Amino acid sequence: MSLSIPISSPYHISSFLPPPIPPISLYPSFLYYYPPQFPRGHSTSFVICHCRVSENSILSSKASTKIFKRGSVLRSSSFSMFGGRECDNGSEGGDEEEDDDDEEKDSGEDEEERAFGSFLLPERWDVLGLGQAMVDFSGTVDDEFLKKLELEKGTRKVVNHEERGKILQAMDGCSYKAAAGGSLSNSLVALARLGSRPIGGPIINVAMAGSVGNDPLGGFYREKLRRANVQFLSAPISGGTTGTVIVLTTPDAQRTMLAYQGTSSTINYDTTLANVIPKTNILVVEGYLFELPDTIRTITKACEEAHRSGALVAITASDISCIERHFDDFWEIIENYADIIFANSDEARTLCNFNASESVDSATRCLSFFAPLVSVTDGPRGSYIGMKGETVYIPPSPCIPVDTCGAGDAYASGIMYGVLRGISDVKRIGKIAATVAATVVGQQGTRLRVSDAVKLAESVAYQLETNGFSSDIGTDHISSF
Repeated sequence: MSLSIPISSPYHISSFLPPPIPPISLYPSFLYYYPPQFPRGHSTSFVICHCRVSENSILSSKASTKIFKRGSVLRSSSFSMFGGRECDNGSEGGDEEEDDDDEEKDSGEDEEERAFGSFLLPERWDVLGLGQAMVDFSGTVDDEFLKKLELEKGTRKVVNHEERGKILQAMDGCSYKAAAGGSLSNSLVALARLGSRPIGGPIINVAMAGSVGNDPLGGFYREKLRRANVQFLSAPISGGTTGTVIVLTTPDAQRTMLAYQGTSSTINYDTTLANVIPKTNILVVEGYLFELPDTIRTITKACEEAHRSGALVAITASDISCIERHFDDFWEIIENYADIIFANSDEARTLCNFNASESVDSATRCLSFFAPLVSVTDGPRGSYIGMKGETVYIPPSPCIPVDTCGAGDAYASGIMYGVLRGISDVKRIGKIAATVAATVVGQQGTRLRVSDAVKLAESVAYQLETNGFSSDIGTDHISSF
Protein backbone atom coordinates (compact mmCIF):
# COMPACT_ATOMS: atom_id res chain seq x y z
CA MET A 1 0.00 0.00 0.00
CA SER A 2 1.32 3.41 -0.87
CA LEU A 3 0.09 6.47 0.93
CA SER A 4 0.35 10.07 -0.13
CA ILE A 5 -1.53 12.42 2.12
CA PRO A 6 -1.83 16.04 1.00
CA ILE A 7 -3.61 18.43 3.32
CA SER A 8 -6.24 20.07 1.17
CA SER A 9 -8.64 22.89 1.89
CA PRO A 10 -11.52 23.45 2.15
CA TYR A 11 -12.40 20.34 4.15
CA HIS A 12 -15.41 18.26 3.19
CA ILE A 13 -17.82 16.62 5.56
CA SER A 14 -18.07 12.92 4.84
CA SER A 15 -20.07 10.12 6.38
CA PHE A 16 -18.27 7.43 8.28
CA LEU A 17 -19.08 4.03 9.69
CA PRO A 18 -20.60 4.00 13.17
CA PRO A 19 -18.12 2.78 15.77
CA PRO A 20 -18.77 -0.02 18.22
CA ILE A 21 -20.07 1.53 21.43
CA PRO A 22 -17.88 0.75 24.44
CA PRO A 23 -19.71 -0.64 27.46
CA ILE A 24 -18.66 2.32 29.60
CA SER A 25 -17.59 5.85 28.75
CA LEU A 26 -14.19 5.70 30.41
CA TYR A 27 -12.33 8.60 28.85
CA PRO A 28 -12.55 12.22 27.72
CA SER A 29 -14.93 12.73 24.84
CA PHE A 30 -12.30 13.47 22.20
CA LEU A 31 -11.07 9.87 22.34
CA TYR A 32 -14.38 8.65 20.98
CA TYR A 33 -13.77 10.18 17.56
CA TYR A 34 -13.59 7.56 14.82
CA PRO A 35 -12.00 8.53 11.50
CA PRO A 36 -13.71 8.22 8.13
CA GLN A 37 -13.08 5.07 6.15
CA PHE A 38 -11.07 5.99 3.06
CA PRO A 39 -10.59 3.59 0.18
CA ARG A 40 -7.08 2.17 0.29
CA GLY A 41 -4.64 4.48 -1.44
CA HIS A 42 -7.24 7.26 -1.90
CA SER A 43 -6.23 10.55 -0.37
CA THR A 44 -7.70 13.43 -2.35
CA SER A 45 -9.82 14.92 0.41
CA PHE A 46 -10.15 14.82 4.17
CA VAL A 47 -12.82 15.51 6.71
CA ILE A 48 -13.30 17.07 10.08
CA CYS A 49 -15.91 15.23 12.10
CA HIS A 50 -17.30 15.98 15.53
CA CYS A 51 -16.63 13.25 18.02
CA ARG A 52 -19.22 11.22 19.82
CA VAL A 53 -19.51 12.67 23.31
CA SER A 54 -21.84 10.19 24.92
CA GLU A 55 -23.13 6.70 24.38
CA ASN A 56 -26.56 7.76 23.16
CA SER A 57 -25.06 10.33 20.75
CA ILE A 58 -27.87 12.80 21.49
CA LEU A 59 -27.25 16.53 21.91
CA SER A 60 -25.58 16.01 25.25
CA SER A 61 -22.43 18.08 25.62
CA LYS A 62 -20.82 16.07 28.38
CA ALA A 63 -19.19 12.68 28.54
CA SER A 64 -19.93 10.96 31.80
CA THR A 65 -16.81 9.15 32.90
CA LYS A 66 -16.30 6.46 35.48
CA ILE A 67 -12.90 5.22 36.54
CA PHE A 68 -12.79 1.68 37.86
CA LYS A 69 -10.44 0.03 40.32
CA ARG A 70 -10.71 -3.63 41.31
CA GLY A 71 -14.15 -3.88 39.72
CA SER A 72 -15.82 -1.09 41.69
CA VAL A 73 -16.58 2.50 40.79
CA LEU A 74 -14.19 4.83 42.59
CA ARG A 75 -14.89 8.12 40.87
CA SER A 76 -17.39 9.59 38.45
CA SER A 77 -17.13 12.93 36.73
CA SER A 78 -17.75 14.78 33.48
CA PHE A 79 -15.16 16.10 31.09
CA SER A 80 -15.02 18.97 28.66
CA MET A 81 -13.00 19.06 25.49
CA PHE A 82 -11.35 22.43 25.20
CA GLY A 83 -7.85 23.80 25.21
CA GLY A 84 -6.08 23.54 22.86
CA ARG A 85 13.28 11.69 21.83
CA GLU A 86 15.21 12.43 21.67
CA CYS A 87 16.35 8.98 21.56
CA ASP A 88 13.75 6.32 22.23
CA ASN A 89 15.84 3.47 23.43
CA GLY A 90 13.81 0.63 22.03
CA SER A 91 14.66 -2.99 22.18
CA GLU A 92 17.63 -2.43 19.98
CA GLY A 93 18.44 0.89 21.53
CA GLY A 94 19.32 0.18 25.11
CA ASP A 95 21.29 2.82 26.91
CA GLU A 96 22.98 3.53 30.21
CA GLU A 97 19.86 2.62 32.12
CA GLU A 98 20.67 2.66 35.79
CA ASP A 99 19.84 -0.32 37.85
CA ASP A 100 16.79 0.56 39.94
CA ASP A 101 18.67 -0.30 43.08
CA ASP A 102 21.43 2.21 42.33
CA GLU A 103 18.93 4.80 41.23
CA GLU A 104 16.91 4.84 44.42
CA LYS A 105 19.11 3.38 47.15
CA ASP A 106 19.90 6.68 48.85
CA SER A 107 16.25 7.55 49.38
CA GLY A 108 14.99 4.10 50.25
CA GLU A 109 12.49 4.20 47.42
CA ASP A 110 13.55 0.79 46.17
CA GLU A 111 12.06 -0.76 49.30
CA GLU A 112 8.92 1.24 48.67
CA GLU A 113 8.71 -0.19 45.16
CA ARG A 114 9.02 -3.72 46.51
CA ALA A 115 5.99 -3.07 48.69
CA PHE A 116 3.95 -1.72 45.80
CA GLY A 117 4.97 -4.63 43.59
CA SER A 118 3.86 -7.19 46.16
CA PHE A 119 0.13 -6.40 45.92
CA LEU A 120 -2.31 -8.94 44.51
CA LEU A 121 -3.16 -8.52 40.86
CA PRO A 122 -6.12 -6.20 40.22
CA GLU A 123 -9.30 -7.25 38.45
CA ARG A 124 -8.75 -4.64 35.71
CA TRP A 125 -5.65 -3.07 34.17
CA ASP A 126 -5.55 0.58 33.27
CA VAL A 127 -2.76 -0.01 30.76
CA LEU A 128 -1.43 -3.19 29.19
CA GLY A 129 1.70 -2.95 27.06
CA LEU A 130 2.41 -5.49 24.34
CA GLY A 131 6.07 -5.38 23.38
CA GLN A 132 9.51 -6.94 23.21
CA ALA A 133 10.95 -8.10 26.52
CA MET A 134 14.71 -7.65 26.27
CA VAL A 135 17.38 -7.39 28.96
CA ASP A 136 19.82 -4.54 28.31
CA PHE A 137 23.51 -4.92 29.12
CA SER A 138 25.27 -1.57 28.90
CA GLY A 139 28.95 -1.04 29.51
CA THR A 140 31.86 1.26 28.71
CA VAL A 141 34.70 -0.23 26.64
CA ASP A 142 37.66 1.03 24.65
CA ASP A 143 38.35 0.74 20.94
CA GLU A 144 40.74 -2.16 21.54
CA PHE A 145 37.89 -4.19 23.05
CA LEU A 146 35.86 -3.78 19.87
CA LYS A 147 38.82 -4.71 17.66
CA LYS A 148 39.42 -7.93 19.58
CA LEU A 149 35.83 -8.97 18.98
CA GLU A 150 35.93 -7.72 15.38
CA LEU A 151 33.04 -5.33 15.98
CA GLU A 152 32.54 -2.19 13.91
CA LYS A 153 32.14 0.82 16.17
CA GLY A 154 28.83 2.69 16.11
CA THR A 155 26.85 -0.02 14.31
CA ARG A 156 23.86 -2.20 15.14
CA LYS A 157 24.13 -5.93 14.63
CA VAL A 158 22.00 -8.98 15.27
CA VAL A 159 24.00 -11.76 16.91
CA ASN A 160 23.31 -15.43 17.55
CA HIS A 161 23.41 -17.28 20.87
CA GLU A 162 27.08 -18.23 20.55
CA GLU A 163 28.18 -14.71 19.62
CA ARG A 164 26.24 -13.27 22.55
CA GLY A 165 27.95 -15.63 24.98
CA LYS A 166 31.35 -14.70 23.61
CA ILE A 167 30.69 -10.96 24.01
CA LEU A 168 29.26 -11.26 27.52
CA GLN A 169 32.23 -13.38 28.56
CA ALA A 170 34.59 -10.72 27.21
CA MET A 171 32.70 -8.09 29.23
CA ASP A 172 33.39 -9.97 32.45
CA GLY A 173 36.16 -7.62 33.46
CA CYS A 174 34.30 -4.47 32.35
CA SER A 175 31.94 -2.26 34.27
CA TYR A 176 28.41 -2.81 33.00
CA LYS A 177 24.81 -2.75 34.16
CA ALA A 178 21.82 -4.93 33.38
CA ALA A 179 18.26 -3.64 33.18
CA ALA A 180 14.80 -4.61 31.98
CA GLY A 181 15.14 -2.55 28.85
CA GLY A 182 13.06 -1.30 25.99
CA SER A 183 11.18 1.80 24.94
CA LEU A 184 7.80 0.43 26.01
CA SER A 185 9.00 -0.66 29.44
CA ASN A 186 10.37 2.86 30.03
CA SER A 187 6.92 4.32 29.36
CA LEU A 188 5.13 1.72 31.48
CA VAL A 189 7.47 2.17 34.44
CA ALA A 190 7.09 5.96 34.31
CA LEU A 191 3.31 5.68 34.17
CA ALA A 192 3.24 3.17 37.04
CA ARG A 193 5.36 5.50 39.15
CA LEU A 194 3.17 8.51 38.35
CA GLY A 195 0.12 6.51 39.36
CA SER A 196 1.65 4.54 42.22
CA ARG A 197 -0.36 6.49 44.79
CA PRO A 198 -3.99 7.66 44.81
CA ILE A 199 -3.04 11.26 44.08
CA GLY A 200 -5.68 13.00 41.98
CA GLY A 201 -7.34 9.65 41.29
CA PRO A 202 -7.08 5.94 42.01
CA ILE A 203 -3.84 3.98 41.73
CA ILE A 204 -3.02 3.23 38.08
CA ASN A 205 -2.54 -0.48 37.40
CA VAL A 206 0.04 -1.21 34.70
CA ALA A 207 1.02 -4.52 33.12
CA MET A 208 3.08 -5.82 30.21
CA ALA A 209 2.86 -8.89 28.00
CA GLY A 210 5.64 -10.26 25.86
CA SER A 211 7.91 -13.24 25.56
CA VAL A 212 10.72 -14.35 27.87
CA GLY A 213 12.38 -17.68 28.44
CA ASN A 214 12.41 -19.64 31.68
CA ASP A 215 16.09 -18.79 32.05
CA PRO A 216 17.67 -16.54 34.72
CA LEU A 217 17.44 -13.50 32.43
CA GLY A 218 13.70 -14.03 32.04
CA GLY A 219 13.31 -14.12 35.81
CA PHE A 220 15.47 -11.02 36.10
CA TYR A 221 13.29 -9.13 33.61
CA ARG A 222 10.03 -10.04 35.37
CA GLU A 223 11.40 -9.15 38.80
CA LYS A 224 12.78 -5.77 37.74
CA LEU A 225 9.42 -4.77 36.27
CA ARG A 226 7.53 -6.08 39.29
CA ARG A 227 9.64 -3.96 41.62
CA ALA A 228 8.76 -0.96 39.45
CA ASN A 229 5.05 -1.82 39.94
CA VAL A 230 4.64 -3.14 36.38
CA GLN A 231 3.40 -6.72 36.33
CA PHE A 232 4.75 -8.95 33.53
CA LEU A 233 1.82 -11.27 32.86
CA SER A 234 3.09 -13.66 30.16
CA ALA A 235 4.27 -17.05 31.34
CA PRO A 236 7.91 -17.90 30.55
CA ILE A 237 8.50 -20.18 27.56
CA SER A 238 9.89 -23.53 28.60
CA GLY A 239 13.36 -24.04 27.16
CA GLY A 240 13.42 -20.50 25.75
CA THR A 241 16.21 -17.97 26.01
CA THR A 242 15.39 -14.35 26.83
CA GLY A 243 16.48 -11.73 24.30
CA THR A 244 19.19 -9.22 25.10
CA VAL A 245 20.63 -5.99 23.79
CA ILE A 246 24.30 -5.37 24.52
CA VAL A 247 25.28 -1.70 24.31
CA LEU A 248 29.03 -0.99 24.22
CA THR A 249 29.90 2.69 24.62
CA THR A 250 33.39 3.96 23.79
CA PRO A 251 34.96 7.11 25.33
CA ASP A 252 33.92 9.14 22.25
CA ALA A 253 30.27 8.40 23.19
CA GLN A 254 29.65 6.13 20.18
CA ARG A 255 27.42 3.15 20.82
CA THR A 256 27.79 -0.29 19.33
CA MET A 257 24.59 -2.31 19.75
CA LEU A 258 24.33 -6.08 19.55
CA ALA A 259 20.86 -7.60 19.65
CA TYR A 260 20.03 -11.20 20.37
CA GLN A 261 16.33 -11.84 19.77
CA GLY A 262 16.01 -15.25 21.41
CA THR A 263 12.52 -16.10 22.63
CA SER A 264 11.59 -12.41 22.51
CA SER A 265 11.23 -12.66 18.73
CA THR A 266 8.08 -14.79 19.04
CA ILE A 267 4.90 -13.40 20.55
CA ASN A 268 1.75 -15.47 20.19
CA TYR A 269 -1.86 -14.65 20.98
CA ASP A 270 -2.05 -17.05 23.90
CA THR A 271 -4.57 -17.58 26.68
CA THR A 272 -2.89 -14.92 28.82
CA LEU A 273 -3.51 -12.21 26.23
CA ALA A 274 -6.98 -13.52 25.47
CA ASN A 275 -7.93 -13.33 29.16
CA VAL A 276 -6.31 -10.01 30.09
CA ILE A 277 -7.22 -7.77 27.14
CA PRO A 278 -10.96 -7.74 27.97
CA LYS A 279 -9.94 -6.47 31.43
CA THR A 280 -7.81 -3.63 30.02
CA ASN A 281 -8.63 0.05 29.51
CA ILE A 282 -5.71 0.98 27.22
CA LEU A 283 -3.69 -1.46 25.10
CA VAL A 284 -0.29 -0.10 23.99
CA VAL A 285 1.37 -1.89 21.06
CA GLU A 286 5.10 -1.32 20.60
CA GLY A 287 6.07 -0.59 17.00
CA TYR A 288 9.18 -2.78 17.21
CA LEU A 289 6.86 -5.80 17.23
CA PHE A 290 6.20 -5.28 13.54
CA GLU A 291 9.79 -6.45 12.93
CA LEU A 292 9.13 -9.89 14.38
CA PRO A 293 7.95 -12.81 12.23
CA ASP A 294 4.21 -13.44 12.24
CA THR A 295 3.51 -10.93 15.04
CA ILE A 296 1.17 -8.91 12.83
CA ARG A 297 -1.41 -11.65 13.43
CA THR A 298 -0.94 -11.36 17.18
CA ILE A 299 -1.18 -7.56 17.00
CA THR A 300 -4.34 -7.72 14.89
CA LYS A 301 -6.05 -10.20 17.21
CA ALA A 302 -5.08 -8.16 20.28
CA CYS A 303 -6.39 -4.92 18.75
CA GLU A 304 -9.62 -6.58 17.61
CA GLU A 305 -10.28 -7.92 21.10
CA ALA A 306 -9.37 -4.56 22.67
CA HIS A 307 -11.94 -2.71 20.56
CA ARG A 308 -14.51 -5.44 21.09
CA SER A 309 -14.04 -4.94 24.83
CA GLY A 310 -14.25 -1.13 24.65
CA ALA A 311 -10.54 -0.52 25.31
CA LEU A 312 -8.44 2.14 23.59
CA VAL A 313 -5.55 1.07 21.34
CA ALA A 314 -2.31 3.07 21.33
CA ILE A 315 0.46 2.48 18.78
CA THR A 316 4.09 3.58 19.20
CA ALA A 317 5.90 4.29 15.92
CA SER A 318 9.24 3.22 17.49
CA ASP A 319 11.67 3.54 14.57
CA ILE A 320 11.86 5.01 11.04
CA SER A 321 13.46 1.97 9.44
CA CYS A 322 10.89 -0.28 11.08
CA ILE A 323 8.09 1.84 9.59
CA GLU A 324 9.69 1.79 6.14
CA ARG A 325 10.06 -1.99 6.16
CA HIS A 326 6.52 -2.63 7.43
CA PHE A 327 4.66 0.40 6.11
CA ASP A 328 1.55 -1.48 5.00
CA ASP A 329 1.29 -3.39 8.29
CA PHE A 330 1.54 -0.18 10.32
CA TRP A 331 -1.24 1.42 8.32
CA GLU A 332 -3.41 -1.68 8.46
CA ILE A 333 -3.42 -1.36 12.27
CA ILE A 334 -3.64 2.45 12.35
CA GLU A 335 -6.56 2.66 9.93
CA ASN A 336 -8.58 -0.05 11.64
CA TYR A 337 -7.73 0.16 15.33
CA ALA A 338 -5.54 3.08 16.49
CA ASP A 339 -7.04 5.52 19.00
CA ILE A 340 -3.72 7.05 20.04
CA ILE A 341 -0.47 7.35 18.05
CA PHE A 342 2.90 8.11 19.65
CA ALA A 343 5.71 9.22 17.31
CA ASN A 344 8.58 11.64 17.00
CA SER A 345 8.77 14.12 14.13
CA ASP A 346 10.77 11.88 11.78
CA GLU A 347 8.55 8.88 12.45
CA ALA A 348 5.43 10.96 11.85
CA ARG A 349 6.76 12.18 8.49
CA THR A 350 7.65 8.61 7.51
CA LEU A 351 4.18 7.35 8.40
CA CYS A 352 2.68 10.12 6.22
CA ASN A 353 5.13 9.51 3.38
CA PHE A 354 6.33 13.11 3.76
CA ASN A 355 9.84 14.32 3.00
CA ALA A 356 12.02 16.08 5.56
CA SER A 357 10.96 19.54 4.37
CA GLU A 358 7.38 19.02 5.56
CA SER A 359 6.58 20.63 8.89
CA VAL A 360 5.91 18.63 12.03
CA ASP A 361 2.58 20.41 12.27
CA SER A 362 1.54 19.04 8.85
CA ALA A 363 2.54 15.48 9.75
CA THR A 364 0.66 15.69 13.04
CA ARG A 365 -2.40 17.11 11.31
CA CYS A 366 -2.25 14.35 8.71
CA LEU A 367 -2.17 11.54 11.26
CA SER A 368 -4.99 13.12 13.26
CA PHE A 369 -7.42 12.21 10.47
CA PHE A 370 -6.79 8.54 11.19
CA ALA A 371 -6.66 8.45 15.00
CA PRO A 372 -8.54 10.49 17.62
CA LEU A 373 -5.38 11.55 19.47
CA VAL A 374 -1.88 11.95 17.98
CA SER A 375 1.24 12.83 19.98
CA VAL A 376 4.35 13.93 18.06
CA THR A 377 7.54 15.04 19.80
CA ASP A 378 10.08 17.33 18.15
CA GLY A 379 13.08 17.29 20.49
CA PRO A 380 14.07 20.59 22.10
CA ARG A 381 11.61 22.41 19.82
CA GLY A 382 8.61 21.06 21.70
CA SER A 383 5.79 18.79 20.61
CA TYR A 384 2.40 18.69 18.93
CA ILE A 385 -0.89 17.06 19.73
CA GLY A 386 -3.24 16.40 16.82
CA MET A 387 -6.95 15.88 17.01
CA LYS A 388 -9.62 15.88 14.30
CA GLY A 389 -7.49 17.72 11.76
CA GLU A 390 -6.26 20.39 14.15
CA THR A 391 -3.00 20.62 16.06
CA VAL A 392 -1.94 22.09 19.37
CA TYR A 393 1.66 23.16 19.87
CA ILE A 394 3.17 22.26 23.23
CA PRO A 395 6.28 24.29 24.12
CA PRO A 396 9.16 22.38 25.73
CA SER A 397 9.33 22.38 29.50
CA PRO A 398 12.53 24.16 30.63
CA CYS A 399 15.37 21.97 31.87
CA ILE A 400 19.13 21.58 31.71
CA PRO A 401 19.59 18.55 29.43
CA VAL A 402 21.76 15.75 30.76
CA ASP A 403 20.61 12.71 28.78
CA THR A 404 17.93 12.91 26.07
CA CYS A 405 17.52 9.14 25.75
CA GLY A 406 14.07 8.10 26.88
CA ALA A 407 12.51 11.55 26.50
CA GLY A 408 9.90 10.30 24.04
CA ASP A 409 9.10 7.33 26.27
CA ALA A 410 8.54 9.64 29.23
CA TYR A 411 6.39 11.97 27.12
CA ALA A 412 4.13 9.07 26.14
CA SER A 413 3.68 8.15 29.80
CA GLY A 414 2.60 11.72 30.53
CA ILE A 415 -0.03 11.61 27.78
CA MET A 416 -1.47 8.36 29.12
CA TYR A 417 -1.40 9.71 32.68
CA GLY A 418 -3.40 12.76 31.63
CA VAL A 419 -5.96 10.62 29.81
CA LEU A 420 -6.34 8.22 32.73
CA ARG A 421 -6.76 11.12 35.12
CA GLY A 422 -9.67 12.33 33.01
CA ILE A 423 -8.10 15.59 31.82
CA SER A 424 -9.90 16.75 28.70
CA ASP A 425 -7.89 19.89 27.95
CA VAL A 426 -5.42 18.52 25.42
CA LYS A 427 -3.03 21.41 25.93
CA ARG A 428 -2.89 20.62 29.63
CA ILE A 429 -2.24 16.95 28.85
CA GLY A 430 0.61 18.01 26.56
CA LYS A 431 2.13 20.23 29.23
CA ILE A 432 2.07 17.37 31.72
CA ALA A 433 3.80 15.13 29.19
CA ALA A 434 6.40 17.80 28.42
CA THR A 435 7.14 18.20 32.13
CA VAL A 436 7.61 14.45 32.59
CA ALA A 437 9.93 14.34 29.59
CA ALA A 438 11.96 17.32 30.84
CA THR A 439 12.38 15.63 34.22
CA VAL A 440 13.90 12.56 32.56
CA VAL A 441 16.07 14.64 30.22
CA GLY A 442 17.48 16.47 33.25
CA GLN A 443 18.86 13.27 34.79
CA GLN A 444 21.17 10.44 33.80
CA GLY A 445 19.21 7.41 32.61
CA THR A 446 15.85 6.77 30.97
CA ARG A 447 13.60 5.90 33.92
CA LEU A 448 11.52 8.45 35.79
CA ARG A 449 12.53 8.29 39.46
CA VAL A 450 9.90 7.49 42.09
CA SER A 451 10.46 10.71 44.03
CA ASP A 452 10.14 12.83 40.89
CA ALA A 453 7.02 10.93 39.83
CA VAL A 454 5.29 11.56 43.16
CA LYS A 455 6.11 15.29 42.99
CA LEU A 456 4.77 15.50 39.44
CA ALA A 457 1.57 13.68 40.40
CA GLU A 458 1.05 16.01 43.36
CA SER A 459 1.62 19.04 41.13
CA VAL A 460 -0.92 17.83 38.57
CA ALA A 461 -3.50 17.09 41.27
CA TYR A 462 -3.01 20.53 42.80
CA GLN A 463 -3.43 22.29 39.45
CA LEU A 464 -6.56 20.30 38.65
CA GLU A 465 -8.03 21.16 42.03
CA THR A 466 -7.21 24.87 41.91
CA ASN A 467 -7.66 25.60 38.20
CA GLY A 468 -10.34 23.10 37.29
CA PHE A 469 -8.80 21.80 34.07
CA SER A 470 -11.11 18.80 34.26
CA SER A 471 -14.23 20.97 34.39
CA ASP A 472 -17.86 20.42 33.57
CA ILE A 473 -17.80 22.79 30.60
CA GLY A 474 -18.80 20.40 27.84
CA THR A 475 -18.29 20.64 24.10
CA ASP A 476 -17.71 18.25 21.25
CA HIS A 477 -15.76 20.74 19.17
CA ILE A 478 -12.09 21.49 19.68
CA SER A 479 -11.26 25.19 19.85
CA SER A 480 -9.20 26.94 17.20
CA PHE A 481 -5.69 27.87 18.19
